[in-house]
Amino acid sequence: MITVVGTGTGAPLSPEAGAVLAGAGLVVGARRHLAAARTPERAERVELGPLAPALDRIARYTDDGAPGGPVVVLASGDPGFFGIVRALAERFGSGRLDVRPGVSSVAAAFSRLGLPWDDAVVVSAHGRELRTAVLVCRSRPKVAVLTAPGSGPAELGAALADAGAERVLVVASALGDPERERVERVTPAEAAARDWGPAVSVVLCLDEARALAPVRTVAGPVAGPDRWALEEGEFAHRDSMISKFEVRALALARIGPRLGDLVWDIGAGSGSVAVECARFGAAVTAVEKTVDGCDRVRANAAAHGVDVRVVHGAAPAVLSGLDAPHDPDAVFVGGGGRELPEIVSVCARRARRAVVIAMAALDRVPAARDALTAAGFACDGVLLQSSRLAPLPGEVSRLAAANPVFVLWGVRPPATTEGVPQ
Repeated sequence: MITVVGTGTGAPLSPEAGAVLAGAGLVVGARRHLAAARTPERAERVELGPLAPALDRIARYTDDGAPGGPVVVLASGDPGFFGIVRALAERFGSGRLDVRPGVSSVAAAFSRLGLPWDDAVVVSAHGRELRTAVLVCRSRPKVAVLTAPGSGPAELGAALADAGAERVLVVASALGDPERERVERVTPAEAAARDWGPAVSVVLCLDEARALAPVRTVAGPVAGPDRWALEEGEFAHRDSMISKFEVRALALARIGPRLGDLVWDIGAGSGSVAVECARFGAAVTAVEKTVDGCDRVRANAAAHGVDVRVVHGAAPAVLSGLDAPHDPDAVFVGGGGRELPEIVSVCARRARRAVVIAMAALDRVPAARDALTAAGFACDGVLLQSSRLAPLPGEVSRLAAANPVFVLWGVRPPATTEGVPQ
């Protein structure tokens, strides 16, 4: 057996864990864990740096029959929560692990604020790109980010400040240390301006107005909206200038919005597509050229309880540097006029996965299709025609035809996604 002991956030080891450690023949852990642990003098100590050499040493030791005593691995907090248990289980099998968890840094940080965290999203930027953490923080009101050098409070704060995200960052450092523990509330801009050092345990990103969600039955983020392709009447719009629900249903199926994605809605109008993508958990930027249109997008986002970044400007000029350095996973283009081919070309150069275009004018389809195929996208489309039930006198109904709309989409082939800027 390999015993994995979570040191918790400053709490002493349990008597049972201490007894296991006292009999250990091989102790593996980070430098700070080894320094704080009371390991027997006869035990071999392996300092964790790169993971592979430590796992190889454990394998050789156990293959020799663990001559000096059991193997003990020291880890932070709950080692089964974004911790070393995954790597150990993959290498040695979960049946050989005896895990003694401590209190995770996420649980400890929320406890310092007196907040429940069954509705929080937890995302790790430790050894991973920061992009996903930034986008989740933009789209969700309560997020815990596990950080690392280069992906810490300063970098997270800078990205959120650039996106105009109205959030509070709670930076928890040295949790559990009675002398060094600090829990600080800062704005994203304030976080970006500081050097936080190596003691950061976790960063909480909060929309404090929505930090207390209703009572939950299932922990974690909401899996998705209960319905989509909402009726036009559920959005404020001007003179029926809104993507009809049949069009939105197909567009959403091709966009595929999800938590951790970035979606652009170009020519947003009422923002109905932007709002629906945000309801699926994506971070969304809506571009609209009219001031009153921008106000409607913001009002619709607020009415549906989601965050949408609204950018006032005309495409394609406004797309230069939009959301840099993060490229969108998918783009919806709902307007464009004569500039449509250029708009599609700009979006296709940056889209990581898909571009979806809705057009009422059939004449624009060939140029838009050429722009997608020139960017290397696999292209397809459909002319969407629908007729809705409409009442007639005498409690009968007729079919009322809606204006046909051509929906065109391009999907980046998987083999080419590695070349897309991140």
